[in-house]
Amino acid sequence: MFLFGSVGSLIVLALWVFCLVDVITSDEYAVRHLPKTLWLIVVILLPLVGSLAWLAVGRPATTTRDLPYKGNTSASVAASRFPEYDRPGRHVPADPEADEAFLRSLRERAEEQRRAYREQQRSRDAQEGEPTP
Repeated sequence: MFLFGSVGSLIVLALWVFCLVDVITSDEYAVRHLPKTLWLIVVILLPLVGSLAWLAVGRPATTTRDLPYKGNTSASVAASRFPEYDRPGRHVPADPEADEAFLRSLRERAEEQRRAYREQQRSRDAQEGEPTP
């Protein structure tokens, strides 16, 4: 009888620790039925009942089907190899010439910054008395 009580206690402790970590690492918006803080309090105060309730009704209902790793070949991931480019609000230029003008202005600005840096280095070297290359 003592052995069964010890094993049962260890199982409840492992379940409690797992649920505590799971509550803490879950996203606030994905937690169901109660706010995340309340779930944390329930799991801490009622280890067995709170842990089982968290697993049954509070845990976010996520699956690994839509995640782009672990050998996933689902249609949603296969449709877009780079889903970050498909997000709403991402700027896509309507006019390719405007995009080229923007890239050209970036290159000019970068070259101007490099030139200013080289001049700054030369003036610093001249003040220290080092020959400039």
